[in-house]
Amino acid sequence: MLRQELPSKEGAGRVIRLARGRIAPGIDEGPLQAFQPWHERMQPLCWWQDEPVALALETQPDDDWLDGRAWMARLPESWFPLVSTALQVAAWLDNHCFCGRCGAPARRLDAEFAMHCEQCGHRNYPRISPCIITLVTHGEALLLARSPRFPPGRYSTLAGFIEPGESAEDAVRREIFEEVGLSVGRVSYYKSQPWPFPHSLMLGFFAEAASRRIRIDGVEIADAAWFSPRQLPQLPPLYSISRALIETHLREVGVRE
Repeated sequence: MLRQELPSKEGAGRVIRLARGRIAPGIDEGPLQAFQPWHERMQPLCWWQDEPVALALETQPDDDWLDGRAWMARLPESWFPLVSTALQVAAWLDNHCFCGRCGAPARRLDAEFAMHCEQCGHRNYPRISPCIITLVTHGEALLLARSPRFPPGRYSTLAGFIEPGESAEDAVRREIFEEVGLSVGRVSYYKSQPWPFPHSLMLGFFAEAASRRIRIDGVEIADAAWFSPRQLPQLPPLYSISRALIETHLREVGVRE
């Protein structure tokens, strides 16, 4: 449904209005505004259901504008790529108005996602930060943890950024050991998901723990515990790869159909 091709030669199309991470309601209870002419300050974004879409960055959201997580919770999962693309491109445009090398104002290019500095020639592109996200299991049991930032009662899978010079598999083992003190055996890749809060690419893995003795770090992890597939805490939202990892494991052990 989404085509990652910039509609840079189009002069009109659908529009997503966005300010400070919040998106304006559009028509049909979705985030897209009606087909309209584009002005030069709009950023061509993508093609959605064969219609060109542009991003209109505004300075202040209205009271009825929703943040990205709220939109993802209310929309069908098929809308995730569009909302994710809009949020990540908006964050990049907001944060890279000036050259990171010399500090001069940067100019947006229309033919690609790029900001160009006329003074020193430096060009920057949207930042994408690779992260690992891992469901650790021991037999049927799932290891789930709480970040201090989570809503009360919610537990999720372990995650962390990949360090320079580190493979994704090495990052899985390091993050698990740092956060809960566990060594793991087999590590297997699941799938990836863009995560626009603000610019991550989540690489999903399953990991098998060598034991069930955990030791939480108390900083990034406020609590962690082993859970039975038949008695789970509040889980992350359905649109997240964390929830997909959990649901896949539950189906494999026969708890979900």
